Amino acid sequence: MTPSRVRSRLRPAVAGLLGLLALCGGLAPAAPAGAQPQSRAEPTHCKIKITGRKVAVRRPAGDAPVARPDSPVVRYVHRGEVIRNNFCLIALGRTNSGPLYRKCGKDGWNWYIVVGGQVPVTCAQRVR
Repeated sequence: MTPSRVRSRLRPAVAGLLGLLALCGGLAPAAPAGAQPQSRAEPTHCKIKITGRKVAVRRPAGDAPVARPDSPVVRYVHRGEVIRNNFCLIALGRTNSGPLYRKCGKDGWNWYIVVGGQVPVTCAQRVR
């Protein structure tokens, strides 16, 4: 894993830990005298760009947390489309004994969670 990838994965965890410490009283952010309260920050939007030619967005069947290669198709997305989400979440198929899939010329287990379903990680990439 490259150093920039490690930093991008650690940054949300560190921010969450600092927020938790602030809530518990372990760290109290110091506000200058006479400062006005800050408004909440906008949620960070995640953009996922489709790299495969024609990719199926699949919904996990029943109460399964992860889609399978034979899960029902909700819709199709095409190369170059950008899907915006509030959070970049990946459903880990390998830990839930999900089957190995071969999509877009690569083997994989994991799926990006997008609006309406899940997209194979091998057919998409996260963009800033």
